[in-house]
Amino acid sequence: MGFLSELVERIRADLERSPLDESTLLARAMSAPPARDFLGALRNAEVPAVIGEVKRSSPSAGWIRDADPGEHALAYEQAGATAISVLTEPRHFDASLLDLQAARREVSLPVLRKDFLVHPSQVIEARAAGADAVLLIAACVTEPELKALLAVASELGMAALVEAHGQDDLERALHTDADLVGVNARDLETLEVDLDRALRLLRRVPDDRIAIAESGISTHAHVERAVAAGAKGVLVGESLMRADDPGAKLRELRGER
Repeated sequence: MGFLSELVERIRADLERSPLDESTLLARAMSAPPARDFLGALRNAEVPAVIGEVKRSSPSAGWIRDADPGEHALAYEQAGATAISVLTEPRHFDASLLDLQAARREVSLPVLRKDFLVHPSQVIEARAAGADAVLLIAACVTEPELKALLAVASELGMAALVEAHGQDDLERALHTDADLVGVNARDLETLEVDLDRALRLLRRVPDDRIAIAESGISTHAHVERAVAAGAKGVLVGESLMRADDPGAKLRELRGER
């Protein structure tokens, strides 16, 4: 069993043992200010759009840096990011929903909750915490579960970025009405990155969807290759988080001097 399978199994077990309080979360979500338009921001962005990600560590990279989510998110916004992604998974990314809230307070950009969501209550939890969009990893769920998660996000006024790594994942994503389809160069079971494979898969995303390249992006040349393969934008975390000047690094990725 690989990383993703083990993590999802544990998350499902945790939720079964200690379900989230959906009624309380829904009340908070419904009383929160409206979600910012994540889909619209990407649809209207100049190519390449950059979703700047905030994370302290990852199972593949280990510890990256002790970052202030708000400061990093603001640096991304000031450098021209289209949106912000914030890791909220605690065990392997040293993160929480507090990081998302801190980032959202500092920026006017829409903010994506990046986590391993398998149950509608987690989507409600994301909106209650202020998330404007959620990442849905196709490999984490069945197709009916994916459609249910998308429906809840839509009902709450949120966007959803549906992530695929392989052809099966992509087909599952395309069998839904998801407007945003991400292709992750990282195999979440082995944690290995294959950018060439991801670019081949990106070319299979239809033009009526907005394609986003994820992982393995650290240079402007990588961004150019992703755009050539059909990506409207890229989601970048580690290379931005390791940069001494994350804003300058983001501008470099966009091809600005």
